[in-house]
Amino acid sequence: MTVRKKKVQISVYLDPAVMTALTDYAARRDQPQSLIAEAAIASFLSPDAAERREAVIAKRLDQLDRRMIRLERDVGIAVETLAVFVRFWLTTTPALPEPAAQAARAKGGERYDSFVTALGRRLARGPKLLQEIAEDLGGDDHSGQPRS
Repeated sequence: MTVRKKKVQISVYLDPAVMTALTDYAARRDQPQSLIAEAAIASFLSPDAAERREAVIAKRLDQLDRRMIRLERDVGIAVETLAVFVRFWLTTTPALPEPAAQAARAKGGERYDSFVTALGRRLARGPKLLQEIAEDLGGDDHSGQPRS
């Protein structure tokens, strides 16, 4: 014969959102709220709960590390692309005589304003250049998901 100990009743205050979640969960599982609360507290206090939390944190840190590595690579590509373009532009564009240089500066200002407007539109709606390059090369889109 198993001797059953009497359970101890406690009173707790829950945030209304937590109480709603508990009520909904208990209803979906057709279980008493006290049983679910007891299981949650036991899980939280169990010795392996700390190990599980540490594993979740380690997994998240690994994901962040992989994202940071991709970000560093992408920034490096962007910097090298810009450097190659600037070097090419500087070596192939002849200097203009002063009267033409003034007109070119005025036209350059107009073109720059158009460029900034076009850049703003592109950033707002996409696709991003990185996605286009990945699609052209048949790779993934750097979201971690293979291209379909």
